[in-house]
Amino acid sequence: MRIIGIDPGLNKCGWGIIEQHGSALKHVANGVIKTPAQNILSARLLNIDTELTKVLDLYAPQSAAIEETFVNKSPASSLKLGAARGAAMVSAARYGLEVHEYGANLVKKSIVGAGHADKNQMMMMIKTLLPGVQVDSEDAADALAIAICHANHASTNAFVTGKM
Repeated sequence: MRIIGIDPGLNKCGWGIIEQHGSALKHVANGVIKTPAQNILSARLLNIDTELTKVLDLYAPQSAAIEETFVNKSPASSLKLGAARGAAMVSAARYGLEVHEYGANLVKKSIVGAGHADKNQMMMMIKTLLPGVQVDSEDAADALAIAICHANHASTNAFVTGKM
């Protein structure tokens, strides 16, 4: 199964694609969608949608996962993050994917074993789980971590629900 993980953000929206074959994981691609800060919100959201649609068309994932929104100290920042997350979710849904949501602490716990892992620990484990992976951005690394988390939890959920 091919999985896209999405780390939503208005300035930088990370994405990462992995393939899962049983318990084996393989890196396919990763990147970041950047939106110009000088553009109005609607144009930035359209940019996320347009670029993510290109990624979906190119790599044809069968499943999608996204990080849940956390509340920032600034309500305005939380709303903007929510809007970017919504744009990414719509892109995946339009592509026909069910979008699974995971909290940041669950993603970290799934990758490192601790819910409050730092960026260096996350990067080290991503490189361990996906040998040879080249990741130039924390946002793309986070997206790969979300995809890995989904691969781990989707297998468990399928077993528990009997939908294998």
